[in-house]
Amino acid sequence: MPKETQPPPSRHRAVITGCGSYAPPKLLTNDDLTELVDTSDEWITTRTGIKTRHISEDHETTASLATEAAKRALEYANVDAEEIDLIIVATITPEMPFPATACFVQEALGASKAWVFDLSAACSGFVYGLHLVQQFMENGRIDKALVIGAETLTKIMNWKDRASCILFGDGAGAVVLERKTDSGRGIIYSTLGAAGQYWGSLNCKAHGSRYPAHKPLDEPNDIFMQINGREVYQQAVRRIVDSVNSCLDHCGLTIDDISMVISHQMNARIIESAAKRLKLPDDKVFVNIAEYGNTSAASVPIAFDECVRAGKLKKGDLLVFVAFGAGVTWGANVIEY
Repeated sequence: MPKETQPPPSRHRAVITGCGSYAPPKLLTNDDLTELVDTSDEWITTRTGIKTRHISEDHETTASLATEAAKRALEYANVDAEEIDLIIVATITPEMPFPATACFVQEALGASKAWVFDLSAACSGFVYGLHLVQQFMENGRIDKALVIGAETLTKIMNWKDRASCILFGDGAGAVVLERKTDSGRGIIYSTLGAAGQYWGSLNCKAHGSRYPAHKPLDEPNDIFMQINGREVYQQAVRRIVDSVNSCLDHCGLTIDDISMVISHQMNARIIESAAKRLKLPDDKVFVNIAEYGNTSAASVPIAFDECVRAGKLKKGDLLVFVAFGAGVTWGANVIEY
C-alpha cells in the first residue's frame, strides 16, 4: 500500500492585533531650548527635523508611560490583560536596576498570567522584541503578548550638552500580538545585528558594574548620556539600508512591494539619507520626529500607532520596521498588516 502522506503542519504567525502609544503632556520646544543652550529653532530643525519633544514630570516613570500605551493597545485589540502570556518592555531607562520595568507594568495592568522581562537593545529594542515573540508564537509556545517600547530619556539628559539635549524625548508605544494559524498576516521575517566595538559612539556609563555608584566618575558628566553624532550618523544610515535590503532579499520582495517603512525616529536627515539610498518615495516613509524627537525604543511603536490611527495602512499591506541604536545594534521586521 502506498505510504500515507501527512498534511503540512499549520503555520503559526505572530499577528499585530492592537497598538497604542502615550507621551507625557509637557512639551519642550526648540525655542525653549534656546534658554538652556546656545542654539536656535532653525539650527535644530535644519540638522534634525525636530520641532518639539515630550518631557516626563517627576511623577511620570518609564513604567507609567509603558502602562498607558499598553492599555490603549489592549483596548484596540479587544484583549483583556489577563489573557496576556508575555510582556516585554524594551527600554534603556528602566524603572530601576531591578526588578524589571515589565514587572511594574504587569502589576499595573493586572496581567497575572504573564511572564515578563525587560530587553536592553537601545533604539533597536522594540524590533528585537518583535522577533522574540515571532519565535515563541511560530513554535506555538504562547498565544498573546505585549511588546512595549518605553523611555524617559530626559531623566538622564545633560541639559548643558547641545549635542544630546536637542535630540531626545520621552514616550511609549505598545503592540498586542496574537498567534494566528494560516492567517497570511503577521511577522514574516526579522533580521537583527550588533557591533559591540562601537559602544562608545552612544552610551551612558553610570552606574553599572564598570562604573559603580560608590566610585566617582573620572568625568562627572559621564553620569549623563554621551553621543558621537558623526559616527552614529554614518553607522545608522548604513545599517538601516543593509537591514531593509536583507529583509527584502530573504523574502523575495522588492521595495515596490512595500507599502510603508516605519523607521526608528533618530534624526530626520538619517531617515532621508537611508530612504534615498533605498529609492523609497516620501509617501512610503512615515516620519513623526518633528513632534516627538528621538524616543529610542519607543519611536517605532509610537510611529506605527500614529500611522495606523491616521488610516495610512490597510489590511494586507506589507510593512518594514527598522531601527538602529546604541551598542551598536540594529534590526528590521517584515510584517503583513
